[in-house]
Amino acid sequence: MPTLEDILLSPEVVSERVDFGAIFGNDRPVEMEIGCGKGAFLLRMARAHPDRNFFGIEWARAFCEYCADRLARWGVTNARMVRTDAKILVMHRLPPASLTALHVYHPDPWPKKRHHKRRLFTPDAAAAMARALVPGGRLAVQTDHAEYYEQIRAVLGGVADFAEIDFDDPAFGTAGSRTETNYEIKYVREGRPIYRMAVRKR
Repeated sequence: MPTLEDILLSPEVVSERVDFGAIFGNDRPVEMEIGCGKGAFLLRMARAHPDRNFFGIEWARAFCEYCADRLARWGVTNARMVRTDAKILVMHRLPPASLTALHVYHPDPWPKKRHHKRRLFTPDAAAAMARALVPGGRLAVQTDHAEYYEQIRAVLGGVADFAEIDFDDPAFGTAGSRTETNYEIKYVREGRPIYRMAVRKR
C-alpha cells in the first residue's frame, strides 16, 4: 500500500530534467495531467490503466495534498503528484518524447488582458508540449472560457507538429463513461458551455 510520501513528490525531484524512469521505477508510458484539482480524473485513469504511469501537476497546495492523499487511500501505485509551476516544467524540464498523453482540463483563464502572459497556452509552451509528446502522442484540452478556448485553438493550430483529432477517445478517458472533473460537474450544473479540443503529434 503506497503512502502519501510515496505519491507526493518533493518539488526538488522536478527542479532539473525530469526522470520518469527514476520516479516510477519502470519504463511504462507516462500520461500527465496539469491542474488535477481534487484528482477525480487522475484517480480513475490510474486505476483503470495499471499498465500506464500517471503524473499529476497541481499548484494549489491544498488540492495537491488532497489529491495525493486520495490516491494513497485508494492504493494507487502508478501515479505521482508534485506541486510545481506547470509552465516552467513543460518548457524547461520535460525530456523530449517522454509523454504519451497530456491532459489539461479547465486551466486558469487569467481573464484580464494584462494577465494573459500568465496563461499556460502560449506559442512557446505549446511548442514545448509537442516536443514532450511521443510521435502519435495526444493532448486534450477542456475549458469553460470561450475567449481562452479561441486562443488555445489558435495557439495549437500554429504548431506544425499538431493535427486536430476527435476529443472523444475512450482509451484516454475522454469518452463514454469518463469521470468528469470537479470543475466540469460544477459548470455543467450552472449551465455553462464546455469547449473541448484534442490534437495528436504527427
